[in-house]
Amino acid sequence: MKIVAATGNANKLREFREILAGYEVVSAAEAGFHGDVEETGSTFAENALLKARAVCKATGLPALADDSGLCVDALNGAPGVYSARYSGGGDRENRALLLKNLNGVENRRAHFACCIALAFPDGREITAEGRAEGKILHEERGTGGFGYDSLFLSDELGVSFAETTEEQKNAVSHRGRALGALKKLL
Repeated sequence: MKIVAATGNANKLREFREILAGYEVVSAAEAGFHGDVEETGSTFAENALLKARAVCKATGLPALADDSGLCVDALNGAPGVYSARYSGGGDRENRALLLKNLNGVENRRAHFACCIALAFPDGREITAEGRAEGKILHEERGTGGFGYDSLFLSDELGVSFAETTEEQKNAVSHRGRALGALKKLL
């Protein structure tokens, strides 16, 4: 089955392809979709469905989208659905703002959350969720990964997501778990 990944994020596309090995996962651009879908939902599920539906409708192919983010207990779940645009800048600026907002805060518990949505041309939709527990470090560790990976200390791995291999991260990450759950539903 050919599935269009409704993302412009090369890192997410790579993770989709690795975890959904056995399916032909093509980028939105490869399927002829070059637009942006505005994330106007108030939940990860709403945003994932908005993107999957739009790309499915435009390409006529099953479309896979995710919305995910970092939810920090001491910040009442922020940055949450705004994780990618938390600072108004890029990943580096987002991490800097997070560290600034947690300066002096003892409770650094956090989790990554992800909702994956798959929309089919016949109107069927499948969603799956995943979660990874951890805490926010006081400084960045590791050079791998992307987004907040260098600040997120995984409870299960005992290291930041940026200090792991792709395989280790995918085995316990929010996106890996959501994709695994989706794969079972397929």
